[in-house]
Parts: sequence; structure tokens; C-alpha cells
Amino acid sequence: MSVSRETEAQLACYADLLRKWNPAINLIAPSTVEQIESRHIADARQLVELAQSATGTWVDLGSGGGLPGIVLAVLRPDLAVTLIESDQRKAVFLRTVLRELALGNAEVINKRIEATDRLEAAQISARALAPLGQLMAYVDRHLRADGTAWLMKGRNWQAEVSEAQRDWRFDVKAHPSSTEPDAAILEIARIRHA
Repeated sequence: MSVSRETEAQLACYADLLRKWNPAINLIAPSTVEQIESRHIADARQLVELAQSATGTWVDLGSGGGLPGIVLAVLRPDLAVTLIESDQRKAVFLRTVLRELALGNAEVINKRIEATDRLEAAQISARALAPLGQLMAYVDRHLRADGTAWLMKGRNWQAEVSEAQRDWRFDVKAHPSSTEPDAAILEIARIRHA
């Protein structure tokens, strides 16, 4: 995905802010700070590429340090992106990033996911938030009936899908991760209780 120099500059500024704030707030694992661009931002970029035809409102659950939500807002200025983060300090960081990068297409909700009014989002994302079975309840709360969830899962994603299917029915397509072997981005739709 080729982007303008201005967009690359925004992503570089975001990486700088992550490095600056991480020692105080632990936004990403300290052992991965040197891999912000090659792992974390690249991971989010591949999601944006997979969802390039997505339209409507987008909600990023448990945004933490803004991955993938901030990268999505930078690369898709046509989307209205809502970042939900319950941790006050992380929400302050996210608002700082939105201000520094002049991202007028994004907002931060500083509440617990389950305490946030239903958002009826067209698209939902989450990365390193919770096991899929638990995540499905959050997605079901905030996703429109015809919406799509884009859930970034680690190497145990197949076991998580099997576990979630005990309580939920959904269509799932697994996209292999280009940044982490055995990981996947799960494209999930038509969610309903089992």
C-alpha cells in the first residue's frame, strides 16, 4: 500500500509518540519498542489493506496504544474511527496522538467496552484484547447486523475460533499475518448466539 509523504510523516510521528510515552504507560511490550514500524505499524497496515473496501463507521475496541485504530485513522481519512479505551492514561495518550497528527476523523471514548452505549458500527477491530470467546460479546454489542469484525489474533487463533463456536455462530475467514508466522486476521460476519 503506497501512501503520500505526508501520511508517512504522520505514521513516523505516531511511532515517535509511542516511543516517548511507552516507558511511562506501557502501551506496547518494552521488548518490541525497536519493532514499532516493522511489527506493530506493519501489522496494522496489513489490516487496512485487507479492509480497503470497508465503508461506514469503524470502532477499535480496547485501543490501548492505538493499534490498529490510529494507523487506520491515518491511512483511511474517509472513515469515522472511534477508539474505545477504558484506561484513563492510555485515553490521554490517544487524544494526544489525534491532536498531534490532526486526525479529525477519529475520537476517543474513555469507557469500558461493555459500558459504552451501543455504537452500531459497520466495522470493528481489536488487537491483543481478549480471547475470541470473550471478544465476541463485545463485538456483538457494537457491530451492526450486516457489519464486519477484523480481529487480529496470535498463533492460537484456531483454538480460539473452536472455543468461541461453542457459544456463538459466525462466518469466519482467516487471513494469514504477513508480520507474524501462524498469526491471522479474522474477518468475521453474521454473528449470532449459538
